[in-house]
Amino acid sequence: MEKRLPNQDGSLSRDELLIWLMDEYGKRLVRLAFMYVKNEQLAEDIVQEVFEKCYINLDRFQRKSSYKTWLYQITVNSCKDKLKSWSYRNMILMDFFSFQAESKERSLEEKVLLLEEHKQLSNEVLALPIKLREVLIFYYYEHLKTDDIANLIKISPNTVKSRLRRGREVLKNKLDRGDFLGR
Repeated sequence: MEKRLPNQDGSLSRDELLIWLMDEYGKRLVRLAFMYVKNEQLAEDIVQEVFEKCYINLDRFQRKSSYKTWLYQITVNSCKDKLKSWSYRNMILMDFFSFQAESKERSLEEKVLLLEEHKQLSNEVLALPIKLREVLIFYYYEHLKTDDIANLIKISPNTVKSRLRRGREVLKNKLDRGDFLGR
């Protein structure tokens, strides 16, 4: 659920609204863009362009969806455009993704192992075809519902469910075969 805007009576200026949107969704959008393009700097550049498009089109926002959904849609479309571009296809991709171990109660060894498992799982998710990867990212990382994912990437809810199932199966097969964590 989207957090309420400060001063929802419409008294925010365009600049104030943009700053609020950047603070509220900036990190999520960078993470989302990274899941598509697999390059941190490129993801940050895409999100900067997303906020430029947002600012230009703020007056056209019709409130048929939340700002979050609107920004996700712009980000997804920008990422897909970038993936199709000549400059992206001819660029060397860098792998960058890490999670922090959640519990402070764990030993250093446990934290390192957990971090490595998260990193490997992230790499496996990033290695999936884009159609499987994007639904897994929206569902597990962004906690969107299947109907929201369907609307966002313009496919049916049943296709979302099918892709979620196939993505899980691919990851499970890698785990079962021992491809995961070099086993």
